[in-house]
Amino acid sequence: MLQKTAIIETNEIGNNVAIGHYSVISAGVILGNNVIIHPHVVIEAGVIIGDDVEIFPGAYLGKRPKGTGAVSRKIDYEEKVLIGDNCVIGPNTVIYYDICIGNNTLICENTSIREKVTIGNFCLVSRNVTINYNTNIGNHTKIMDLTHITGNCEIGNDVFISVLVSTTNDRAIGKLGYDEGRIIGPKISDGVAIGAGANILPGVTIGEKSVIAAASVVSKDVPASKMVAGNPARVIKDISNSEQAG
Repeated sequence: MLQKTAIIETNEIGNNVAIGHYSVISAGVILGNNVIIHPHVVIEAGVIIGDDVEIFPGAYLGKRPKGTGAVSRKIDYEEKVLIGDNCVIGPNTVIYYDICIGNNTLICENTSIREKVTIGNFCLVSRNVTINYNTNIGNHTKIMDLTHITGNCEIGNDVFISVLVSTTNDRAIGKLGYDEGRIIGPKISDGVAIGAGANILPGVTIGEKSVIAAASVVSKDVPASKMVAGNPARVIKDISNSEQAG
């Protein structure tokens, strides 16, 4: 059902689509089949929504990044967003332009996803997560509440990142301006698990299937299949094959 109070400028609407009161769907939006758009959703031109997607109230898809002179990084993006089949976009989520989200992914409420981000299939991005620019996230990865994923970050497949985790990308803490070759976020490899409140510092690589204990400060690379803990984080044990399988 298309509510009369909604502003619908696109004609590219699939079968069995519902658009709620006071939503704004711009010209150039493509909606798949069986899409549910709740009230007060804004979707800008260039956004493509797959089949069986549900978008909850207050979400904004296709936000244009603004620098206003306060940001030293050059803002660069394409006016496109792709949301895969069978996704859910939670209330008050803001998805900027130049985003690709795979199939069967859940984006929970109050999440912010900046430009040039890709998120894979079967992922979970939980409540109040922020994902900054130019970041890639693999398949089957979970990022829990109130975690910050920094810009220029790489996250692999089957990664679990617990609540209140912080990642950063600038060891100069903003004092040297923006340099693409220097501002580098962590690389978190496949199968990594990161405990609550951990802090992952710029440029660190965490090897496959490693475990970062809660509240650790990771300031240097972590080899594959190791557990680290502490401030600064140090290797405390090897991760056995049976632990990895579990």
